[in-house]
Amino acid sequence: MNIEVENLFFSYGDLPILEDASFSISSTEFIGIFGPNGGGKTTLLKILLGLLSPTKGSVRIDGMPPRNTRGMIGYVPQVIQSDHRFPISTLDVVLTGCLHTLKWMGIFPEKAKKAAKSALDKVGLSHKANAPFGTLSGGEAQRAIIARAIANDPKYLFLDEPTANIDAQAEKEFYDLLSLLSSQMTILMVSHDLHTAVHRVSRLLYVHRRVSFLDKKEICEHFALGLYHSPLSAGTHEHFAL
Repeated sequence: MNIEVENLFFSYGDLPILEDASFSISSTEFIGIFGPNGGGKTTLLKILLGLLSPTKGSVRIDGMPPRNTRGMIGYVPQVIQSDHRFPISTLDVVLTGCLHTLKWMGIFPEKAKKAAKSALDKVGLSHKANAPFGTLSGGEAQRAIIARAIANDPKYLFLDEPTANIDAQAEKEFYDLLSLLSSQMTILMVSHDLHTAVHRVSRLLYVHRRVSFLDKKEICEHFALGLYHSPLSAGTHEHFAL
């Protein structure tokens, strides 16, 4: 179980976004993806999801093109739009991750309901199954969206800025959850929060048109402030205390 990207190029029209990207990710790694706005992070995730096709190069997930692996991937997008007044329960939100199992009568099979309840249990929200989704706190809502993404027991979990709208305590609980899930699946997470992510992930993928893995010791305070630059040699900048 792995991800292989070779000589990947992608452009929106004449605007190049990714150039000659090559990397591989092994089973059950927890990968943090970072870089400047517009650097190609979300575009890279969408290519891995099969939502975009490379201009050039190849992408293989478990030896297959991404369009053939969507059932193996759980996805948490950058922004979740919802009407908090809409009368839908937390369990029903999670069940939307099992829409492919929906019968023609509009009824979910018992297997899907059990999977949704199991996913809620994994994220610590079993007690909120019947609560209106709109009454959940920011951290609880984000965990419910994670439950939706893992209801199909995916091999991969992709997240795009998942901690953008939650408080510090909810963020800690969220990373604790991801650390637990990382023993069961491969996780790729886009984040600007390097202060926290650098201590949680197994490796860091820097995306700024080109793509490169950095050792944690190469991550400096400049990056945490959003002052992105080419990696510098050791001793030329202040590093995080790891």
